[in-house]
Amino acid sequence: MTIDFAVMYATHDAFRRDLRRLSVAAESGHADSPGVEAGWSNFVRQLHVHHTVEDAALWPQVIAAVSGCPDHLALMAEMEAEHAALDPELAAVEDGLARRAADLPERIDTLSTILGEHMAHEENSALPLIQEVLTPKDWDTFRSAMARKQGPAGAAVYIPWVLDDTTPDQRKRFLAAMPGPVAVANQLVLRRRYNSKALWR
Repeated sequence: MTIDFAVMYATHDAFRRDLRRLSVAAESGHADSPGVEAGWSNFVRQLHVHHTVEDAALWPQVIAAVSGCPDHLALMAEMEAEHAALDPELAAVEDGLARRAADLPERIDTLSTILGEHMAHEENSALPLIQEVLTPKDWDTFRSAMARKQGPAGAAVYIPWVLDDTTPDQRKRFLAAMPGPVAVANQLVLRRRYNSKALWR
């Protein structure tokens, strides 16, 4: 059996989307609006959860599976180093938002580049390796750790956040990879609650 990475790809796309929104807000002089501040706060939380659980529950599984292969171990070290490299860039954007810094667009561009390169590296190199050395059960262990880290309240934001501004096909692929009740809950409750937060507006 193969591993379905639909949720991973959808999460990465949501990070890319939010950074585009932040860039537009900064370029137009609206980065200090309440909606942008709320959108940024949620982006930081989602990224922290995503990378924390990868570091704690995904990369160790891969490292154990490739312990005899230096090239694969080097790739895992690169994944961890790229996570760490994001911290100062996130702090720089946070500082730029707080001080309404004139170079905020450049700070956002740097963060977007570094995060974008990391996600592309993960998608092009780490996910194929995971497909090769882990099982769907191993992947479910990682996803269960992610669900525990999010908790019910976090999941109630995460699901409509990922689905925000997606195409029907993207929504279909994401929801097909989630437990059955998620689509109904999102349609009836979660999406409305998320929209009421007016993130990025």
